[in-house]
Amino acid sequence: MPPSLRIEQPPGQRPILSADIPSTTEWRRALEEIYHGRNIFSFTSGQGIPLQEQELWVVGRGIVQLNTLHPCGDEVLVGIALPSMPFGLHFTSLDPYLAIALTDVALIRFTIAEVEQSPQLTASIYRHLKRRLQQTETLLSLVSNRRVEERLKQMLLLLQREIGHPVPGGVKIALRLTHQHLANAISSTRVTVTRALGLLQEEGWLWIDRDRHIIVAEPAVASDASPRSTPGG
Repeated sequence: MPPSLRIEQPPGQRPILSADIPSTTEWRRALEEIYHGRNIFSFTSGQGIPLQEQELWVVGRGIVQLNTLHPCGDEVLVGIALPSMPFGLHFTSLDPYLAIALTDVALIRFTIAEVEQSPQLTASIYRHLKRRLQQTETLLSLVSNRRVEERLKQMLLLLQREIGHPVPGGVKIALRLTHQHLANAISSTRVTVTRALGLLQEEGWLWIDRDRHIIVAEPAVASDASPRSTPGG
């Protein structure tokens, strides 16, 4: 018998979400009531998630990165699907479009026909697609900034808002990100991102804890000095 559906955040985390909390709570309740006992599909960190044209996934637990590839082979981050967010080929015209588990994830799969037949499910998916749209516009705006350090700051602030939780002196990004992950996200190089991270640490804008999580300092803690320029890359 398939396990009961439980939509939840990782234990001990209180994410700072751009969407309002009541909407997220209603969405989880709707899924649990309407699709109780539905199959849940698990993928481990780094595993690709199969995508079909007439299906969509909803994240129950974990984080999924959504990528495309430039003709030269460079990977580009185009979105991050967080708990309660939908994703799939139905929502994009990009080719290729890749979904990769950024952490261990639990996903629920729906057909487009199922969504169209449920007004409640359709309304909830719309609500969380709005979050994805806001996220995508933020990603588009940051890559137009010529200064890598500013692009990196805006990316970290987006992650802080979406998957951060408060710690003394700042907000921890609840995901271990490699320098290459960040480079792909802001259309830069790993070497340049490493240098920019070092400058932001020197300024007190961020620090990295013993578990290699990035912590963005509170405004009162971070230095207000003008950041030094980092070459584009």
